[in-house]
Amino acid sequence: MAADLHTPALSDALVILGAAGLVIPVFARFRITPVIGFILVGLLVGPHGLGAQVDRYPWLYHVTITDPDGLAPFAEFGIILLLFSVGLELSFSRLWAMRREVFGVGAAELTGSAGLIAVGLMLQGNGWATALALGLALALSSTALVLRLTDARTPVGRAALSMLLFEDIALVPIIFLLGAIGGGDAAQPPEAILRTLGLGALVLVALLAVGRFLLPALFAQAARTRSPELFLSASLLVVIVASLATAAVGLSPIVGALLAGLLIAETEYHGEVETMTEPFKGLALGIFLITVGMQLDLALLWARGAEVLAALGLVFTAKAFVTAIMLRLSGARAGTSAEAGILLASPSETTLIVLTAAIAARLLSPEEAGFWQMVTALGLTVTPLLALVGRWLARRVERSGARPPAEPDEGPRAVVIGFGRVGRLVADMLAQHDQPYLAIDADADLIAEGQREGYAVAYGDAARGAMLGRLELDRATAVILTMNDPQGALRLVRRIRKDHPDLPIIARARDAGNAGQLYRAGATHAVPETLESSLQLSEAVLVDLGVPMGFVIASIHEKRDEFRSQIMEEGQLAAKPRLRTATLRDRGSG
Repeated sequence: MAADLHTPALSDALVILGAAGLVIPVFARFRITPVIGFILVGLLVGPHGLGAQVDRYPWLYHVTITDPDGLAPFAEFGIILLLFSVGLELSFSRLWAMRREVFGVGAAELTGSAGLIAVGLMLQGNGWATALALGLALALSSTALVLRLTDARTPVGRAALSMLLFEDIALVPIIFLLGAIGGGDAAQPPEAILRTLGLGALVLVALLAVGRFLLPALFAQAARTRSPELFLSASLLVVIVASLATAAVGLSPIVGALLAGLLIAETEYHGEVETMTEPFKGLALGIFLITVGMQLDLALLWARGAEVLAALGLVFTAKAFVTAIMLRLSGARAGTSAEAGILLASPSETTLIVLTAAIAARLLSPEEAGFWQMVTALGLTVTPLLALVGRWLARRVERSGARPPAEPDEGPRAVVIGFGRVGRLVADMLAQHDQPYLAIDADADLIAEGQREGYAVAYGDAARGAMLGRLELDRATAVILTMNDPQGALRLVRRIRKDHPDLPIIARARDAGNAGQLYRAGATHAVPETLESSLQLSEAVLVDLGVPMGFVIASIHEKRDEFRSQIMEEGQLAAKPRLRTATLRDRGSG
């Protein structure tokens, strides 16, 4: 059994998990993107780093990657999960609204960048077929890195997403085109290309038809079991089946992953699915970034440094120029165009796929492809730095230090946690007074019923810390906790108050004692059920006895304030909550 501890797969897994445990917290501490950290780890533990010294120092076996090729499937899975998460953040309506950007600006950017790079390579003595193959390969931008470095809700993020979507769609036609031009092992007769496209269209239609009916029932059943493991299994099953279906007919698996995300985005479970799959996406993307770092050979880079830098300069300049011009012509602001152009200037992980296809089509020699693979790896490594340069340049162009604004429809809203009897009543009152809100609950049946009746509700378990991050409480006007779980409400109040000191938190309490606990935890208001039921009984009795309604309402309000002051005093928070409430009220009136 002891020998199993020295298997390459287990050793590599320990290195990767150890790297994640070091890179993520250390780089987060210094507010640096972990992308750079993972690439540096790949450079250090790869075959061109410490891995080259294993024969001299056998103990390095335990801190290096011994089977780089074995990581490729996991790296590809990271990109698949990334496109799946992109689909979760989109919807068919939003994708349809982006059709002009995807098939207009995206197509113009890809063809323009490829053409300009190809012209530059032809001027250096390359043949037109080789120049075209390299131009198409290098014109692609990194989906995995760019979407990690930007926010899809900003103008720059939307522009980048539209162009990356078109590039992902165009990948398969590009590979077919290279095979047709060069012949060799990649050559495909026209009927094979048409057959692939036809089968791909049928598979996409079938996934759409089946997903529309099957996915809501699948996730509803998983939600009813209240088993996180089953929910996670269902999520991963959907993305893997969709990816395998598109890959089986010759399309890219990321197309299936994107479609799976879009289908789930149309259900009320998309927030919970995104929360559950986030850790897997982050780890798998980390593996991909480590593989990028392992491709960097510093000795070769030093020997051919001038050539590599000149090639990178050609690629960066051509892509940044074309992207910025196309976005500017489409109506984007100057700052947005400049930032997106620089952000998308580096090559892509899919560049490596196209280079391999070019070798099979006999358009490139293995030596030439090796040089451009090194250029691609270095370009991917400096992508985070390009993002910083793009932001700086955008601020200079716009003459403002502000970042581009978020989408106008992403406005403030109240968040109601719990959609039972009390939560539904709160939602009714908010809607009656034209106050936007979002309600979440972990009961799939309640959510399905609420959606049928037109409520703004979504499935989500607020007890999971990651789910609170998905609710974007930074733009919430208030949080209303209505669930009948005193201890769970206490934990939520503490967590929300810690991250959002000024956010109004109104919580349902079981009794006066529970209300005092909620006040101590940081609630702005805590409403005991026993108090309200007693006041409602008293109101009904007094009205039936003939006391005028105005006097009854006034006395009820006085009694409620009296009880609330007493609860707050018992909770030793008499002054602090009142000060917070007054401050929020003054801010709202301003």
